[in-house]
Amino acid sequence: MNKTVTGTGKTVEDAINKGLQQLGVTKDQVETNIIQVPDSGLMKLFGKKEAIVEVTLLNDPVQKATDFLTQVFEAMKIPCSFKTRLEDNVLFIDIEGNDMGILIGRRGQTLDSIQYLVSLVINRHSEDYVRVVLDTEDYRAKREKTLEELAEKMAEKAIHYQKKMILEPMNPSERRIIHAKLQNHDKIYTFSEGEEPYRRVAIQLKDKN
Repeated sequence: MNKTVTGTGKTVEDAINKGLQQLGVTKDQVETNIIQVPDSGLMKLFGKKEAIVEVTLLNDPVQKATDFLTQVFEAMKIPCSFKTRLEDNVLFIDIEGNDMGILIGRRGQTLDSIQYLVSLVINRHSEDYVRVVLDTEDYRAKREKTLEELAEKMAEKAIHYQKKMILEPMNPSERRIIHAKLQNHDKIYTFSEGEEPYRRVAIQLKDKN
């Protein structure tokens, strides 16, 4: 639910600024609703009325994400900064700092866990779902390249040994990379089997008929 405060002032602009101060945001992050305009002219003789404006904070996924990540990394005592880009309901967040290996974790598991938490935070009470892509030190691009090379290598093995090859357990996004890399292969096809979190990609030979 969006947060709403009420600002008062001698002018509508003053009232809006009071509301912005309460929320700690800028004008482009809110919607305003004028409840009462101030008195003017002779009406001041009968009791001055101040401007009253409702100021509502819009759902800002970028601000929510950076606020949450700041708290997380302060608790972890990891100094870092963020670069964000919101594009077509996808929020890209690049984390910059020293020794980011601890943030990535084994095969990106720590990075994926934090990415999942950020997604929960920014999509709570929001009607429009925003997908989060959290990255650091170009890990995502490097991992994608590694997985594509693995896909090609395992496809070659399936063809050479004439049998199904089963890869290690992967998360859904990594499995999609394998499937996408091999989807147009003329000799093999891929599918996923098993239950999360042990779901794996299998590479199977196509029927010759």
